[in-house]
This record gives sequence, structure tokens and C-alpha cells, in this order.
Amino acid sequence: MKHIVKIMGLCCLLFAVSSQAELEIYKDYDLGREIISMTTVKIDPNMEDVYLAGLRESWVKAVKLQKKLGYIKDFKIYGSELPQSGNFNMVLMVIFENSADLEPNQKKYNAFMKSWGQANQDNSRKISKTYPNVRTLTGEYRLREIMLK
Repeated sequence: MKHIVKIMGLCCLLFAVSSQAELEIYKDYDLGREIISMTTVKIDPNMEDVYLAGLRESWVKAVKLQKKLGYIKDFKIYGSELPQSGNFNMVLMVIFENSADLEPNQKKYNAFMKSWGQANQDNSRKISKTYPNVRTLTGEYRLREIMLK
């Protein structure tokens, strides 16, 4: 019983210290300018290659063009080495230089659509209609780096 009381006292002390340790932005930490748009995906068992093949002909083509046009900094795809664990097993990321790159821009949109072309647009629509057969989107996030000082 003495040990339980000691442990509970220690936990209360740690909680009290941690609750007083509030940090202040720019004094204790900075925020990065880069923005990461992240989508988590749960791919059905044995469908990873099917999904990746579709991505290569749609999403990857589109983000490669966006990168070439200078609209995004980079993109990445991550796959879990433990595909049956958790709520997702693949992550799609688009990295923006800063939040201004997320703003709607008709000039950029028109330039992208002109470069993208009707054939790619039609193909992407056709491919994306099959995605619900092999995957479920489980989350979308917009991330910014936090740099503790």
C-alpha cells in the first residue's frame, strides 16, 4: 500500500510540473514555413500493387506536373512495412514551400489544366473511379514543422 501511495504522489508531482511548463511560440519554439499535405490510406490486403499502378497513372502524373510547374516543392508516397496494422498502411504527401502555395489561383489552375490535357483528365477520372474497390481514405492532415529551441 505504501508503494501505491508513493507512486500516486510521484504521478501527481510530475503532472503538476508538466502542467506548469507552458511554452511560448517564437520564444520557446518556431514554426516552419513548409506545409505538408498528408493523406492516410488503408489499402485492402494484396491490393497495394493495384493501387500503386493506378496512382502512377493519375496522382503521381499530376503531382509531377505540379512540381515541374513550380506549384509544389515535392511529393512522397510511404508504405507501411506492417500493412495490416493500424488505421492506414500508406501515406501520400505533397510538400508546399509555404502556405501561400495553397491559395486558389486561377492562373496556375489554367496553366496546369492546359499542360495536363483532356486525355490525362479523362484517364484520371476513369482510374479514380476504381479506387474505392481497393482502398479507403482514413485521414487528411495539413502539417507544419515545430522546431523547439
